[in-house]
Amino acid sequence: MAPGAVALTRGFGKSMVRPGRGIAVFAALAVAVLTLGPVVAVLIRAGGWGSLGANEWQALRFTLMQATLSAGLSVALAVPVARALARRSFRGRGALVALMGAPFILPVIVAVLGLIAVFGQNGLVNLALRGLGLPGMTVYGVHGVILAHVFFNLPLAVRLILQGWLAIPAERFRLAASLGLTPGAMFRVLEAPMLLRIAPGAFAVIFVICLSSFAVALTLGGGPRATTVELAIYQAVRFDFDLGRAALLSVIQLGLALCAGLVALKLGAGDGFGAGLDRIRHRWDGQGAAARIGDTLWIALAALFLLTPLLSVVIRGLPYLADLGAATWQAAGHSATVALGSTALCLCWALPLSTRGGELVGLAGIALSPLVLGTGLFLIVRPFANPFSLALPVTALVNALVALPFALRILRPEAEAIRKDYRRLSQSLGLTPFAWLRLVLLPRLRRPLGFAAGLTAALSMGDLGVIALFADPDRATLPLQVYRLMGSYQMDAAAGAALLLLLLSFGVFWLFDRGGRIDADA
Repeated sequence: MAPGAVALTRGFGKSMVRPGRGIAVFAALAVAVLTLGPVVAVLIRAGGWGSLGANEWQALRFTLMQATLSAGLSVALAVPVARALARRSFRGRGALVALMGAPFILPVIVAVLGLIAVFGQNGLVNLALRGLGLPGMTVYGVHGVILAHVFFNLPLAVRLILQGWLAIPAERFRLAASLGLTPGAMFRVLEAPMLLRIAPGAFAVIFVICLSSFAVALTLGGGPRATTVELAIYQAVRFDFDLGRAALLSVIQLGLALCAGLVALKLGAGDGFGAGLDRIRHRWDGQGAAARIGDTLWIALAALFLLTPLLSVVIRGLPYLADLGAATWQAAGHSATVALGSTALCLCWALPLSTRGGELVGLAGIALSPLVLGTGLFLIVRPFANPFSLALPVTALVNALVALPFALRILRPEAEAIRKDYRRLSQSLGLTPFAWLRLVLLPRLRRPLGFAAGLTAALSMGDLGVIALFADPDRATLPLQVYRLMGSYQMDAAAGAALLLLLLSFGVFWLFDRGGRIDADA
């Protein structure tokens, strides 16, 4: 190639990289300001840091213990379930994969009601145990908190690890079959390296989710010994109005989340498997009777554990779905608007931040207490505008920040692999940043991008956070409307509204996740 052509190609390569870095830096600064700014506002209003007492240290110890156990159990149980789904093809598999993700997108209070219906004192499990003459189980206390966290986060871990299995090129499995590798050797050569790259990040995200647990500990904690840091923040703000102590607890929570993220990035820094030809995957391993029976049992047990509480919510609310009032339908419209806005904003941040450093920045959105974020935003907005009139935009903003770590965990592994595999070719062709995005990155990210969008929309649809601080009666979202109906003892209407919320959350997840179900039958 002539020297002039080489210089021109290098210029195009630099033109592709520099704007991308500039956009990533801008996105990282925006996320940092939006997460740390409210904490600073709370500190200014409080006049300084607070101090921690014995109860706060007990809450910190319990939070670390339950977050570690919950994340470890969720990831450990997700590995055999995801492996079974990756190598089995059956009718309705795509629908089952999508349905098994429903618990994670459930509003917490709705899911807790479903868990109590199954595992509570008069639930199905205790009725069966008493019928067999066995001692019953309790759903309250540390056992209930861990059970609820595994119920919420096992679907997320399964989908994250399943994405890793689907990202292994079909040519690698074809080569392994042609070499006559045993199932154990195939696991060691192909699947174990993928798990070492994906599982630490999944553990970190779930660990951070459990760090910031609030509603689960509030409803199932059962006493001071099962109090989380988030619940201690709520008590400091709600009952003591000690904003300094709340800010200190929030910063400690953020520090723990960042440490977990750094460890996960260090452990999950392995290389991918390179590019393939996007062929349909055929699995030659695990075709024996024992493997088939084992995979079937894992899929059946996971489906039973995840879908039974969901079914109880449907049965309870179905008779009252047609009797919902105008206020509930208006709240549903507000929730849909907030969900779409949150999804668009979250993906605009997630695409440029889909790098190792960007994922660490994104963890701040979920690590910081939503209660502290909401209080800080209220203090920032109040001198310039009526906070209640900005309830829906502020809710969409916070929901996008909270969903950002999930989107980055879904997108980063494949985005980094695409950059590594195709950057040199793109530079040699002189692709502009827009052409790189349109022709290379977005088409190959279609599956994880659809999953990330569906997850963001569903989480935003069912979130009850900042809106509880800002909303007036005319700007309620559907989760807030469910809480209001329960607070006024309209339990039948609340059951119908909860079912509507479930249908809308799952509906937006299903629509966006269509891209995430590419190769579902492979």
